[in-house]
Amino acid sequence: MTKTILRALAGETLPTPPIWMMRQAGRYLPEYRATRAQAGDFLSLCYNSDLAAEVTLQPIRRYGFDAAILFADILLLPQALGADLWFVTGEGPRLSTITAQAEFDALKPADAIHDHLAPVYETLRILSRDLPTETTLIGFAGAPWTVATYMIAGRGTPDQGPAHALKAENRPLFEAILDRLTEATIDYLSQQVQAGAEVVKLFDSWAGSLQGDDFVKYAIEPATRITSALKARHPGLPVIAFPRGAETRYEGLHAAIGADCIALDDGVTPEWAAAHVQPGGCVQGNLKSSHMVTGGADLVRETRRVVDALKHGPHIFNLGHGITPDADPENVQLMIDTVRGA
Repeated sequence: MTKTILRALAGETLPTPPIWMMRQAGRYLPEYRATRAQAGDFLSLCYNSDLAAEVTLQPIRRYGFDAAILFADILLLPQALGADLWFVTGEGPRLSTITAQAEFDALKPADAIHDHLAPVYETLRILSRDLPTETTLIGFAGAPWTVATYMIAGRGTPDQGPAHALKAENRPLFEAILDRLTEATIDYLSQQVQAGAEVVKLFDSWAGSLQGDDFVKYAIEPATRITSALKARHPGLPVIAFPRGAETRYEGLHAAIGADCIALDDGVTPEWAAAHVQPGGCVQGNLKSSHMVTGGADLVRETRRVVDALKHGPHIFNLGHGITPDADPENVQLMIDTVRGA
């Protein structure tokens, strides 16, 4: 029997939605914290294929999710292009900035990333061998706009201000960065598929800060280009697109991007999504991740609400954003039991 995630992505409405969870391998799990301590630091964990595969498998062993998502980070790609990358404890990632033409010119070409990213591909090969036969393996990358916001600012920012400023002040350089990232992302995801990924997901975490024509030009058009190129190289490959913060702009994105599934954040209600997004194809989401912290009757009620609202079309149950480090592992089990009717 075809895997449940693949059936939903193909447009099938299932009696029980398949389920996985963004950041399901993460700090809320004691076994993850132990493996990360063994690796030494976050980047060492990402580049240690055996340990990265281990933390990917941990939530599958514990919970029996229907999919495993590669353990990596969206900023490994700019590092492969030549940016310096490091992580500051308690503060997050830092990168060398790309704000001038000379800095851009020093980047590697899009097709020169694979030696650096070889450990990521090896992680996928291990997972494709070791995952349960019923579990779908998802590869992923950050979308060009989101990755560019980090490359331009050198860190995460509350409003992506430095990227918006560069877009206003030097549009040719800004667009060159996005173009390089788009080409590199196509190659990166294609290699992930060759290494064993059955589905790929494109995370555009900061798409919501793009307004008007910029949303189309810098969120939708790169996603469309990536999706089209991947489907040409890998016929039948399912693609999940996640332009977080799109709000009512989620409507029509299946057709606009060519994606098999649109992942939803919790900024839209499941009822609205059922009426406006799900007619276009499979949707993924969209329980608030805060329920993984607070649990209880609210978690059960809201989980049932998402399932009930989206039960008349293809649906993959997920959170509206990644699970947070302060989440209770028992609440994850409660969510899964609620979705599966236990």
